[in-house]
Amino acid sequence: MIIDCHGHYTTAPAAHTVWRDAQRAAFEAGASAPPYPTISDDEVRESVREGQLRLMDERGVDLTIFSPRASAMGHHVGDEPVSAAWARASNDLVHRVVALYPERFAGVCQLPQSPGVPIANSVAELRRCVLELGFVGCNLNPDPSGGHWTAPPLTDKSWYPFYEAMIELDVPAMVHVSASANPVFHATGAHYLNADTTAFMQFLQADLFTDLPELRFVIPHGGGAVPYHWGRFRGLADMLGRPEPDSATLAGLMGNVFFDTCVYHQPGIDLLFEVVDPANILFGSEMIGAVRGIDPLTGHPFDDTRRYVDALDLPEATAAAVYEGNARRVYPRLGARLEASGR
Repeated sequence: MIIDCHGHYTTAPAAHTVWRDAQRAAFEAGASAPPYPTISDDEVRESVREGQLRLMDERGVDLTIFSPRASAMGHHVGDEPVSAAWARASNDLVHRVVALYPERFAGVCQLPQSPGVPIANSVAELRRCVLELGFVGCNLNPDPSGGHWTAPPLTDKSWYPFYEAMIELDVPAMVHVSASANPVFHATGAHYLNADTTAFMQFLQADLFTDLPELRFVIPHGGGAVPYHWGRFRGLADMLGRPEPDSATLAGLMGNVFFDTCVYHQPGIDLLFEVVDPANILFGSEMIGAVRGIDPLTGHPFDDTRRYVDALDLPEATAAAVYEGNARRVYPRLGARLEASGR
């Protein structure tokens, strides 16, 4: 079985996006947002049939861990009620996709984060999505300000109430920012990768996993700069008196931190697997996401990451872990769901 750990609903029906635009306009005008539109099941089916489902079939992906469009989370837009309404609408729409195609998708939720608002306020939506909608994880934004980085580090104790809920519910978080409101940072080319790298460095500097050893984080996009500057992070750990970053001990990171394979060229994937233990790598593609189109050097889609992983010719047991086993382990609610269905 092949599980893609990183999928976003980038093809949501147009009415969903139109409502978001109306919600934003209403907030700016000091008015109430209009009612959320009626979207038929057929519209939901059509939105994934020729996109995600077709590409999954073509590339041999059995199931995608699916969340709302990351760049559209827009936690810097509006205020807390605006973010809460948008998160709920977005999560409910993802749930409808999962309900229509339960063998192909598993839900991961957007959180109603907002700059300056305690992350504890997002616990209720996490609980709703996990306990009522059957979601298997969440996307956690370390920078709700959209590129201005006004939030404390992920290791600050102000995040602990949310982390404790994650542990109670036995779900991981993918560290994932949203759109950039700072013109200095291109959203997908800089802001996303900045956040991935920043999160890892924050984890390296503190004792978060000593305090909360059951926490699990997926750092997407191949870990940002981390695997490609591994010597720098090892050297900084040594200078700071921190454990080796590749340690899976209680004081280390790699018992709790995982990377995906959303790296869009073969040399990058080769280096990722040379540096990082495959036990810490989950297959992911983020297809119909940040990087689309055909690579003129290969003639294949940039985001067909299975092609890159297959080219490694991994031992059978290692490939099975990367493609399936690690996702079941990091997302145990998904593992339990698959086991219950005989998959």
